Amino acid sequence: MGDIVHTLTNRRWSEKCVAYAESHDQALVGDKTIAFWLMDKDMYDFMAVDRPSTPLIDRGIALHKMIRLITMGLGGEGYLNFMGNEFGHPEWIDFPRADQYLPDGKFVPGNGNSFDKCRRRFDLGDADYLRYNGMQEFDRAMQHLEEKYGFMTSEHQYISRKDEGDRVIVFERGNLVFVFNFHWTSSYSDYRVGCLKPGKYKVVLDSDDPLFGGFSRISHDAEYFTSDGWYDKRPQSFMIYTPSRTAVVYALVEDEVVPVEE
Repeated sequence: MGDIVHTLTNRRWSEKCVAYAESHDQALVGDKTIAFWLMDKDMYDFMAVDRPSTPLIDRGIALHKMIRLITMGLGGEGYLNFMGNEFGHPEWIDFPRADQYLPDGKFVPGNGNSFDKCRRRFDLGDADYLRYNGMQEFDRAMQHLEEKYGFMTSEHQYISRKDEGDRVIVFERGNLVFVFNFHWTSSYSDYRVGCLKPGKYKVVLDSDDPLFGGFSRISHDAEYFTSDGWYDKRPQSFMIYTPSRTAVVYALVEDEVVPVEE
């Protein structure tokens, strides 16, 4: 957990930074996209929603969502998406190439000038009968979260927990509290997380939402009220349920005052 946080925050103080989870080099022939590293050949047979999933697919989809969100949450003031990463594109990009000989005489085989992999299948993310659609909807929800709360440019940023045993990372940006549980089997009930501001918090993004291919283990109607007292070096805290391999964002709720008619 400490290594993840260090990698995402290792930059000069106050220098604006653009972060990305997947670069274009990773998607070229000779390497794999993040989704392909996570799910490999299972992506060819088990991405239809009307077919039973596999443990590899469930793990891959859950981690792919968490990787993207923690990159956006901790990586800097901007988030760069490489084409297809928003829905977990399964294959690489390979531009048309002919066979060639290098100056040292080494032979480099081409691909017969094929255009087969010189594309991105954006239709996969739009197909509601495929699990790619849920991954794309999660990316859409991330963008809407930033648009509404502007957390990426907020001056308030604090990492309160990096628990190696629980595999949990908790941090604040703006009025949002991000909770990541990377543990593969352990879910934690009555789990206390620290925060700065007192009040009521509600779920505003849940990677386990069925819309995103999750298992609906968290109630979106629940309200979380803070308690006084220092926890994880924060003056306030509240109790949550954090299922395994999930990322949940909580927002401080500003209740509207209803005017009283005289």
